[in-house]
Amino acid sequence: MGKCSIPPVISIISKKRSGKTTFIVKLIPELKRRGYRVGTLKHDTHGFDIDHEGKDTYKHKQAGSETVVISSPWKISVIKDVRQELTVDEILESYFKDMDIVITEGYKNANKPQIEIFRSSAHSSPIYRKGEQKSLIAVASDIVLDMDVPVYDINDIRGVADLIEKSFLGK
Repeated sequence: MGKCSIPPVISIISKKRSGKTTFIVKLIPELKRRGYRVGTLKHDTHGFDIDHEGKDTYKHKQAGSETVVISSPWKISVIKDVRQELTVDEILESYFKDMDIVITEGYKNANKPQIEIFRSSAHSSPIYRKGEQKSLIAVASDIVLDMDVPVYDINDIRGVADLIEKSFLGK
């Protein structure tokens, strides 16, 4: 089902420790079960390092290589210095053209359709109040909320996948 253009993007957002990753790792297999190629993009505002001391790629990077690629028959990984943070669209253009849909974790300010995860045990209110965010397409919550968008039970992965499929994947 791969495509040649940039696939639709859904940003899963929330305040810290609300369960974004938990939700995404349940959503991915549901979309895969329906036959879609799913890519994910995690936003880390603090920076990260996937290389570890002692590994060959780490040694290449430490020696001054600005782009390091490690490839195997099953996967490829790229470590590349950038002068400034790339936009979601720039990343999509480079790495996700063969996907049917991309789920981002974070990227609150990327102006992409958003699903907010809200857990009442972690926070007293969602990020957005009713009518505040035009990019918000749904909320997955452990309590009933009065919002301008559909509110799903936080465990209703199939319901959220139905919304994504109907709204963004043309089914």
